Amino acid sequence: MKGIILAGGAGSRLYPLTSVVTKQLQPIYDKPMIYYPISLLMMCGIKDILIVTTEYDQPFFINLLGDGSRFGVNLQFKIQPEPKGIAQAYLIGEEFLEGQDSLMVLGDNLFHGNFSSFRAAVKQQESKEGGLKAQVFAYPVTDPERYGVVEFDKKSKEVKSIVEKPKNPKSNYAIPGLYLMDGSAPERAKNQKPSSRGELEITNLIQSYLDEGSLRVEVISRGMAWLDTGTPQSLLEANSYIATLEQRQGFKVACLEEIGLRMGFVDTGHFRKVINETPNSPYRDYLNVILKEYEED
Repeated sequence: MKGIILAGGAGSRLYPLTSVVTKQLQPIYDKPMIYYPISLLMMCGIKDILIVTTEYDQPFFINLLGDGSRFGVNLQFKIQPEPKGIAQAYLIGEEFLEGQDSLMVLGDNLFHGNFSSFRAAVKQQESKEGGLKAQVFAYPVTDPERYGVVEFDKKSKEVKSIVEKPKNPKSNYAIPGLYLMDGSAPERAKNQKPSSRGELEITNLIQSYLDEGSLRVEVISRGMAWLDTGTPQSLLEANSYIATLEQRQGFKVACLEEIGLRMGFVDTGHFRKVINETPNSPYRDYLNVILKEYEED
């Protein structure tokens, strides 16, 4: 299983914030936004990750993240020449994927909660039980017209349709920016026709799996928080949410160094070296606390 993070796009809804720095490098409290989708992939056990960016922004991502060895992962980078839809990421990442299954997360999506259901979905995807080839998730929202929407049959609860940004949504269940696909995703994307917006719509790609009966849609439980940080209001809400959690609990959300240690991607010797390379800061102090607790356990 490989991971993809789509961190391209123009970020026009956040202008002028994004006139110099892309939205995926904007701060979510005390860390860049890109840390959060990386943390999700890491916590699902995924170590090979492709980050798709614009040509202008790619050097900033590389300067921030390097090759991922600091966190115990392998990061690669590819350029999105121009935004042509979410499904375009599978075309850009075809060589990286090498025909393998993948978990893609959008770079401006933040998930927080118990990731056990996501980890279970990854294992189920890899097992291919019952002809399963793709999985997406459904999350109740108050503004479904902003997203791809899942329509469920009222009696059987089976998926009837998936529609991108409908004017009259048939449910309030949106599809978050998290997609599990098998190795055929790039070929399916090649066979897609651009929508009226001139984009390769992810909903059409998902629909291709639904049409052949190989798609699973799981409703995310109420214990999971999903924040789309693509607007000024949602960016503010995400900052406030993470700040409240960290200040109340004393733990950092999406601390990639900590996740790498707890997932067994790095050992304590590597972690100690990382701490020594980290500038004196509250972040370094936190890493020292984690190392001390980890060694005591």
